[in-house]
Amino acid sequence: MITARQLFIAQRYSAMLLGPLVIIHLVMIIIAVRNGLTAEEILSRTRGSGLWFGFYSLFVIAVAVHAPIGVRNVLNEWTGLGQKAVNYLCIGLGIVLLLTGLRAVMAVI
Repeated sequence: MITARQLFIAQRYSAMLLGPLVIIHLVMIIIAVRNGLTAEEILSRTRGSGLWFGFYSLFVIAVAVHAPIGVRNVLNEWTGLGQKAVNYLCIGLGIVLLLTGLRAVMAVI
């Protein structure tokens, strides 16, 4: 069983990863928009790139860890759901985020 302390640490480490990843992602969007790149031009630059695959896969994994832990805390505080139900819902959320995020990465890379 995972302890509250372990969840706290996992969320903090995932936040440490997400901070720079989000900044890099936003900078790339700004650069693309300012240079007038089309979706086709952006995809031509990301297709087959191991660097972008690694970057966005790491991004997705960090989100899939970080978000469900935060949602778990909110559900525990704001709902009358039992701990087991909250845990299962959040595990499900993490799996959905991971699978849909990796599917999006595969579509772009």
